[in-house]
Parts: sequence; structure tokens; C-alpha cells
Amino acid sequence: MKLVIGLVVALASSSAALAQEAVGRVLFENVDVFDGMNEALIEDVNVLVEDNVISQITSADIESRGAVVIDGSDHTLMPGLTDAHYHVMTATLPASKIFGEHPGYMHTVAVLEAEALLMRGFTTVRDLGGPVFGLKSAIDDGVVPGPRIYPSGPLISQTSGHGDVRTRMQVPAEANRILEPLERTGLGIVADGRPAVLQRVREALMQGASQIKVMAGGGISSSNDPIDASQYTLDELKAAVEAAASWNTYVTVHAYTSDAVRLAVEAGVQCIDHGQLIDEETIKLLAEKGVWLSMQPFLDDEDAMFPAEGSPNLQRGKFLRVAEGTKRAYELARKHGVKVAFGTDIAYDPELAKRHGYQLAKLTQWYSPFEVLKMATHDNQQLFALSGPRNPYPGKNGVIEEGAYADILLVAGNPLTDISLIGNPEDNFTIIMKDGHIYKNILE
Repeated sequence: MKLVIGLVVALASSSAALAQEAVGRVLFENVDVFDGMNEALIEDVNVLVEDNVISQITSADIESRGAVVIDGSDHTLMPGLTDAHYHVMTATLPASKIFGEHPGYMHTVAVLEAEALLMRGFTTVRDLGGPVFGLKSAIDDGVVPGPRIYPSGPLISQTSGHGDVRTRMQVPAEANRILEPLERTGLGIVADGRPAVLQRVREALMQGASQIKVMAGGGISSSNDPIDASQYTLDELKAAVEAAASWNTYVTVHAYTSDAVRLAVEAGVQCIDHGQLIDEETIKLLAEKGVWLSMQPFLDDEDAMFPAEGSPNLQRGKFLRVAEGTKRAYELARKHGVKVAFGTDIAYDPELAKRHGYQLAKLTQWYSPFEVLKMATHDNQQLFALSGPRNPYPGKNGVIEEGAYADILLVAGNPLTDISLIGNPEDNFTIIMKDGHIYKNILE
């Protein structure tokens, strides 16, 4: 108990200290700017932040009275990074802790991960499954440091779907079955049939979901569903889309295969998460319909989520199948002009979470450094804005532009010519600002 109390006190003290870094005016002088939209830097300008927005960008002098002045010489000022597929509650915890510990353990670790995300330069994440509403509120209120969070709430799954963690000995289920641990903690919920799907989507929206996450196909980490399985009927998927649309927001789905993706698109889904196993005709369909593809650089490399040692053979085999499709999926998406978002879906691994920026940098296998940085700033924010009036942060973001939120990184060097800089945020991100608050400053 003393350890827990000490941790809470330490977190509160850390948060209070960070919150005190908020100032009314911050002036970046003599800085080159990557605005999130254009490849050419805006060279040698002054950028003024007032309260939580960028108020001036100019080559002329700006009155510095009352401002914190930061010399940006030999640095690049850019928008904060974003991740379109993250799970703040579970990214750094093994499954044994998620399901075996009291939920308070998961929430405590998530507070630490939220701060770590911000210190890696990720000022916004779209959380695609987890009880993150309370943490989001605490961050927004300045109680603890962390990124802006677009929450989905519990991921919604059919029986035997990617979100159904029951064992085979727990079926058949009774009509009024007891909720499973995953459901009781708010990580996910099983819903079968139109009425149940409508209810669970509406409950997520009631809790504050900015968008809805539905499992429409087989998954890697789950044990009961093959990777090629399509999940939910067209009518069930339409029910989710209709319930979200009635609140003027959208549905994103977990899906890898062409069949699962096509069914989701027919239902009116506006974003596909994953998609590594889709064919060229399905890629063309996404481009034609303007559906987003939120993809992750899943490869059998040093960042593989299920390395051979210690991984269940089933998970390892499914991961390899997905990883084999990653290269072709990115190539086809670029060829046909699909709107692609960057996300990582980091799962169960604190060491992998530390390599967040490295995973973004490896997209240069398919895109230029400019395209990579644009994807993780401006483009992702365009996806987040699909939540319309459910958008918890309706201002302009993902760009360095007058009137935009002051979510800013000051990078030692130029990441457009050396993308590896973003892989080492500890040394290379000299200033981290979110909403006009300075959370890191190693230039002092």
C-alpha cells in the first residue's frame, strides 16, 4: 500500500511540476519550420505561441516582452507526431497483467505510458480499444501529462471474433451470461445481432467515444478466430455504422483481408485498420470510396510483435502471414492514391513502445521522409476530424499555421533530410509542447 501511495504522490508531483511550465507567450526565434503540409521548409522565421495556439509566423521581428524566448537556430519546428492506432491502456502490459491483476494496475501503468507517449513526441493518439475515458479527462484537465486522446472505448466483437477472449470451455453461453473480465474492465464487449450491436455502440458513445471500433475480421493475438475469417454480417456492420452516424461520427474496423474489408466498405465504414492482406481490386475500391487505410508497418524484423521465442505458434504463424503482406499493401496503397494513416498498434511490450519513432521512420521503405512526416502529422489529423461534432479537440491541428493548436516539436536538425532523428526523441526533441504547455525543454 505504501508503494502505491508513493507512486500516486510521485505522479501527482510530476504532473504539477509539468503543468507549471504553461506560459502565456512563447517565442521561437530564427527557426526553420516544417508546416506538416509542404516539403519545403519555411526558413529562418519567428513563431509566436499565445496561450494554446500559434498566433504569428513571420520573418519580421516579434515583440518578446512577457514571452519565453527560445532560440531555434539549427533546429526544425514541426507539428507534434500522432498515432492513429494505439492502445494506451495495454500497449506496455503483458496479457497476464491485463487479465490477472486488478484493473487499477492497468490504469496506473497507463498513466505512466501516457506521459511516455508525450515524451516520445506523440501529442495525439487515436485509442482504438480500452477504458481510456478517465485518463483522457485527467490529461485534458491537466491532472497528469499525456497526449490528446481520441477514444473509442470498448472494441466491439462478435462471438468467436477478435475481441472474444473466452476459452472453448466457456461456450455455449447462457442467454444472460456473466460478462468476461475484458468486458468488465471496458476493454471490449461481445455483441451479436443488430439489437446488441446498436446497444453497445450507443453505450460507447454515451461514455464519450469519438469514433467506434468494430472487429470485422480475424486477428493475430486472438486464439479462437482464423486470420482469414470475416466477422459480423452486413446487417450487423450497418447497425454499427447507423448508430455512429446518428451521433455524426464514424466506424473504423479491424480487418486484414479483402473479403472483410469489402463487407465493411459496403456497410459504410469510413476507415480500415490494418489491411495488410487486401488485393489490388480492394485497394482500388478504398481509393474510389475515399475510405481511409490506417496501416501499421508490421514486419518480421526487430519490432515484430510476436517473435519466435516464447510466442504461441498460432500467433507467430498469423503474424508472419500478415507481415508478408505489409510491403505489397503499402505499395498498392501508394500506387492508387489511397488515404493512408500511420499507426503502430503496439501491444503488450514496453520495449517496443520505446521504439515508437523508429517504427514511423521505417515507412521510408515506401514513402519519402516528407510523406512520412506529413502522414504522422497533417494526414492523421484529417482522419481524426472525421469524428465531426464528437471531436474532443475541434481546433486546427497537425500543422504549423496561424490559428492552429500549439502542439509543437523543436527538433535538433532537419528530419526531412535525416528521418532517423525521430527515432531518438530523448536526444533530438529539444522542446516538446502540447496545447501551449512546455513539457520538455533541454535548451535551458
